[in-house]
Amino acid sequence: MSAFVVSSASAAAPISAADPAFRFEGRFDTTHADAPVVIWQGSRITLGFEGDTLALNFGAVKGQVFFDATIDGKTTRVDLREGQPPVGATFTGLGAGRHALTLFKRSEAAAGTAVFRGVTLADGATIHAPAAPDYALRMLFFGDSITVGANNEDGIEDQWDDRSTHNNAKSYARLTADAFSADYRNIAVSGMGICEGYVPFPVKQIWDRVYPDPTSPRADLTTWTPDVIFLNYGENDDSFTKSENRPFPAEFATEYVALVRSIRAAWPQAQIVILRGGMFGGSESPRLRGPWEAAVAELERTDPKITHFAFEHWTPHHPRATDHRVMADALIAWLRDQKFVVRR
Repeated sequence: MSAFVVSSASAAAPISAADPAFRFEGRFDTTHADAPVVIWQGSRITLGFEGDTLALNFGAVKGQVFFDATIDGKTTRVDLREGQPPVGATFTGLGAGRHALTLFKRSEAAAGTAVFRGVTLADGATIHAPAAPDYALRMLFFGDSITVGANNEDGIEDQWDDRSTHNNAKSYARLTADAFSADYRNIAVSGMGICEGYVPFPVKQIWDRVYPDPTSPRADLTTWTPDVIFLNYGENDDSFTKSENRPFPAEFATEYVALVRSIRAAWPQAQIVILRGGMFGGSESPRLRGPWEAAVAELERTDPKITHFAFEHWTPHHPRATDHRVMADALIAWLRDQKFVVRR
């Protein structure tokens, strides 16, 4: 149980994001304590409060940012678009007594970021720190659009103009973490590859950054230590080079091994699971499978805390929410048989 913290709010007086009652979970830009930048999908902000109303306060928004806001078990969407006023950021009729708020960033880091400024409550209302979550373990997912959950609420066709239908809350990664009551982090970027992809930089340049940008400061990796790390890459190395009529990257296996060893150096005790699949390339492309298997064999040969899992289910477009559920169920079933998934 965390220490009980209470702050008073006067009428229409905002409570700063720097108030210790707020709990932040994820990789944030905390350069300014009263204006943390919410970056990565799956990032969470939680708060306990009293009063009939609550307004979320935001600063600068870049691109498109979408949150799931859950108050007392009821979830609605908060829409933030650069240059436009927030939609769905004010809540009324909540009733008397205590309430619990969770903000979950459902849209990916590369689509947009938002400065969180805190909340405004009713006259005389108070806030308090929520109880510390009873997590069984910590799970960190690295990957591309599949792990992001891109397009998973789209119709027949994938679309990228409106990111409100790209919902990390329904990704196989989040569903898997929830099944194990895990503290969940997601550092994935659509279009990213080990060597090549639809973004102009490979995984090795951003996996340890605060933002999905090679020029960003490096994150402090000592503040949160994962128990299980998942990586799911290769789809873009395959599909992008195919679209350019070029061969699969010859250095893929070598670069994958180097990436995993860099991650291992950051977190020496973590279990690492190398994933493959979810779309055509990862599941069906022989030119990806061979190098992927070579990388896995080398990693497992030299590191007893590395293993692998390949999804059998795949889709020709980005997986929809129902596909993510199938993928998660398969991964969950496999994980339950692994000795490294144990409660603290």
